[in-house]
Amino acid sequence: MDSHELRSLLESVRKGEVSPTDAVQKIRTVPFEDAGGYASVDLHRGIRCGFPEVIFGQGKTAEQIEGILKVLLKHEQGGLVTRIEPETAAHLKSVFPHGEHHSLGRTFRIRGPIDPGPALGKVAIVTAGTSDLPVGEEARVTAEAWNCEVTLLADVGVAGLHRLLHKLDTLGGVDVVVVVAGMEGALPSVVGGLVDCPVIAVPTSVGYGASFGGLAALLGMLNSCASNVVAVNIDAGFKGGHVAGLIARRAGQARSSAQTQIPSRGGSVHDA
Repeated sequence: MDSHELRSLLESVRKGEVSPTDAVQKIRTVPFEDAGGYASVDLHRGIRCGFPEVIFGQGKTAEQIEGILKVLLKHEQGGLVTRIEPETAAHLKSVFPHGEHHSLGRTFRIRGPIDPGPALGKVAIVTAGTSDLPVGEEARVTAEAWNCEVTLLADVGVAGLHRLLHKLDTLGGVDVVVVVAGMEGALPSVVGGLVDCPVIAVPTSVGYGASFGGLAALLGMLNSCASNVVAVNIDAGFKGGHVAGLIARRAGQARSSAQTQIPSRGGSVHDA
């Protein structure tokens, strides 16, 4: 669906020829575009889910990713690529010089042409060790793409808990915390017992043999006794950052809406 078709549909609603319910259903489910026969690019994911389609770079060629990004940009959408190899990133940078390559988090981001305005939600990314930073960076870039204000606290794991306690004030004003940890995965439970917001635990594959490639951390997080802790898949920084962005942006929208309602001197409420 292009802008002309959308205007036509809305005009039909105005005239009473199409019901609002039918129009919403059509807008939500119809549009996608073929990219060279190797991808069907979902152009209305942002309408349905609040965030445009994200490209999982692993297993895709540089040319395929380039083609998908061109479709997104043609429709005035930004693009985020995860799990990208350095060679692929170099190719994309040559094609899209305004793109941002984050080598540690293995992401490539092209900002959309529409200014999203001021950041709405507040997210903290906490990593247990420096070795967990690649996953933490993937989460950070993703949450920032959600137009969230992101704070990163690195290397504050339970082996030196005083490091986390020293920075505890930073966590007090955020909407959601993403905690990234390998080894035994204890840090999310500790953080969960110190904050009054959701904690998204991201286990990493960092650790020695009995960590089983992150399985030990995942099981520990799933069994957390802190009731505000939920877990995503091993090394899934994108998923942690994405869900955090959903939560934080909704919280930020609620704050912004509340701030536009200012009591008048007579005690009534009006729009600012």
